[in-house]
Amino acid sequence: MTECNDHHNHHHAISEKSKYEEALSLYDTNINDEKVSEAVKKIITEKVPENDNIETKKFLFGSIELTTLKTTDSEESVLAFTERVNDFDSAYPALPHVATICVYPCFAKVVSESLEVDGVEIACVSGSFPSSQALIEVKVAETALAIKDGATEIDIVMPVGKFLNGDYEGVSDDINELKQTCGKAAMKVILETGCLKTAANIKKASILAMYAGADYIKTSTGKEKISATPEAAYVMCQAIKEYYDKTGIQIGFKPAGGINSPMDALIYYTIVKEVLGEKWLTNKWFRLGTSRLANMLLSEIEGKETKFF
Repeated sequence: MTECNDHHNHHHAISEKSKYEEALSLYDTNINDEKVSEAVKKIITEKVPENDNIETKKFLFGSIELTTLKTTDSEESVLAFTERVNDFDSAYPALPHVATICVYPCFAKVVSESLEVDGVEIACVSGSFPSSQALIEVKVAETALAIKDGATEIDIVMPVGKFLNGDYEGVSDDINELKQTCGKAAMKVILETGCLKTAANIKKASILAMYAGADYIKTSTGKEKISATPEAAYVMCQAIKEYYDKTGIQIGFKPAGGINSPMDALIYYTIVKEVLGEKWLTNKWFRLGTSRLANMLLSEIEGKETKFF
């Protein structure tokens, strides 16, 4: 009896695996890291300067996911963090508000009960962030609880170990199950591109994440040595474009981790503009995961050092 079952399961695994292999085979994943670097250098040299203006900086400010993911966060500190977003609205009526407040799931309730600004999303990192090393049942429970407490978006980390081991079915099943838990809430899948090392891996991970149900793909957690890079962004945007051309489904993009200056943000903006085009240049489809950047952009927009957040 067991023998028969094993045979059945084995057969099932083969047909499942081919579904993901098949998806990957539709895309060019054989990409050269040096060519990617050259393309990115060209964009930075030739295209970034024209976007270096106040209007673009205002747009970038409105795409920020204001994030606090510290071990020391408390209900009090997250409440104060949220109040700054509330206060910003009246202090700077001419500027856009940030796109999102991003916190741990245990603070979703505090944010949702105290946030007064319409149009600011509440994102929670979930699924055992940042390692993603937990039983799927735990990831599902954490995600469902975050949504129950008011999260409107969920950021999860792709199971990187499974991916590097070639278990594309396991990767996709995990992501898909969490998307089902999210329901209408947008789900961002963090690829942790610094751990993926090559452009080919980043492209494959992007495609698998999108096929498995990601609404956005995101570069990094900010908790690893290597965070977002322009090269990773370029490859991810190319994957989003090809996926859109094949399926008609628009997927958002979020660079995060190590975005330390307005120039960094302008580089990501320019990559999105050049690879994906205007359709992605809204604060729905393009997000920046950072907190450091808010005061810096504000200072440049205002023309004087401003520490609001």
